[in-house]
Amino acid sequence: MPTRNTREPIADAAATQVIDITKHAASTAELEALLQQGKIAVGLYIPPDFERRLEERTRPLAQLLVDGSDPAIEGVAKQLAQMPVADRSYPYAQTVPTFAVRTYYNPERRSAVQIVPALIGVTLNLTMVLFTTISIVRERERGNLELLITTPVRTSELMIGKIVPYVLIGLVQVTLILMAGTWWFGVPIRGSLVDLYLAALVFIAANLALGLLISTIAETQFQAMQLSVFVYLPSILLSGFMFPFAGMPRAAQWIAEVFPLTHFVRLVRGILLRGAHLSELLPEVYALTVFLGVMMLMAIVRFRKRLD
Repeated sequence: MPTRNTREPIADAAATQVIDITKHAASTAELEALLQQGKIAVGLYIPPDFERRLEERTRPLAQLLVDGSDPAIEGVAKQLAQMPVADRSYPYAQTVPTFAVRTYYNPERRSAVQIVPALIGVTLNLTMVLFTTISIVRERERGNLELLITTPVRTSELMIGKIVPYVLIGLVQVTLILMAGTWWFGVPIRGSLVDLYLAALVFIAANLALGLLISTIAETQFQAMQLSVFVYLPSILLSGFMFPFAGMPRAAQWIAEVFPLTHFVRLVRGILLRGAHLSELLPEVYALTVFLGVMMLMAIVRFRKRLD
């Protein structure tokens, strides 16, 4: 049963404005499940003997369960662990940390474990957009596109036909990066490879559809490359690959939610590092699916107008 003393560390942690109290768990297993599903980045566990620890002051009062798949979270948690408890009954100096930090999924803090999974998305994001963008523009410059116009192939069939071969190339890229990360850098694979490839399939298709849309805007291959870089750079910077997503301004987070890489980074880290099932990460899959549908529809509409 929560007491005044057990509520104080929770209130103090929230008062730091470093973390937000978003969910409450009834057990340690439920708290670990929230971590695995990516619904929380840090969990605060109050042990049953909290009152005794508060009196003795020889052990940490509670535990911070940290998602180690995010490179910046553990550093913040370690700083938070030294936070003093606002307990007026014990005014003497605190000699032990308030919280003990327990890191999940990457306790060794190896940078390769955090970087390599997200690097799959970064590589796919660059290559898939460039492939479709440049290929369509090149065909237009060489006159091959006019030959396709004279055939009875529908616009939607032409767009899908341009995507399918590159989907296979993208899946090969996923396999190569995954093999290199596992063999050379010791990146764990805790989740299902089937879930990973399904997520990668949707992400690849979404980036290819974006490339098709850019190809309907660009007139030359140089313009196509410039527009691709214009999309590629903010996608990397705002996706959580380089900087903590939660630490970005609210406006930047809203923009980041538009880019497919943001959602795929969450998917690949969740599946590979946390062992989460794809069914537990459905909001990210839905976001990628919506992006794919919107980009594909806009590409088909714009391409039809160019045919006219």
